[in-house]
Amino acid sequence: MFERPIVMLDFETTGLSPDAGDRITEVAALRIADGRIVERYVSLVNCGVRVPSFITQLTGITQAMVDGAPPSDEVVPALIDFIGDDVLAAHNASFDEKFLKAEGALLGHTCRHGGLVCSLKLSRRVFPGQSSYKLGQLARTLRIAFSGRAHRAEADAEVAAQLLLHIGRHLDDAYGLGGVDPALLVSLNRVAAAKLEAFMAAYAAGRRVPA
Repeated sequence: MFERPIVMLDFETTGLSPDAGDRITEVAALRIADGRIVERYVSLVNCGVRVPSFITQLTGITQAMVDGAPPSDEVVPALIDFIGDDVLAAHNASFDEKFLKAEGALLGHTCRHGGLVCSLKLSRRVFPGQSSYKLGQLARTLRIAFSGRAHRAEADAEVAAQLLLHIGRHLDDAYGLGGVDPALLVSLNRVAAAKLEAFMAAYAAGRRVPA
């Protein structure tokens, strides 16, 4: 359904900001193609930092798990290579992208993904009127089941990937697109919710082949 692959990314971290010294503890990157998840890169990460107790309570990721994980100088370059130049997606994508860029910069690696898609922003535009746009609440509303513990990278990335596929199918069906270009999703992130219908009508008209 997506015309080119998209990689859904989720990090677990020690806090909210790499600028404050927070680091990643776990990563999941799932490549979406042909309407399904076709490839994945998943790993705990040892960045040599302390895992706060509240993070362990939230995620279940312990200090011992991180201490025994592959080091960041192994995981981060492999992750950047896995993503390549595909479009990158995440739920609250600015959060995950800033950690990806920060971790890459620490090692002298430049990210090269071909655009950023935020499934949270898209959900607000495509499914207006929801009481919450948190991943767990959207999963319940759309009947997307978690296959693992919430707030673990792979489980969250799988749900976010299914959410993005749900959004893609909705756009495809509602506007008769015959396939969704990831570049459209990148553009929709910048369109105000009130202008979505007009934008999509113009986009769909431009894609139609005259009889």
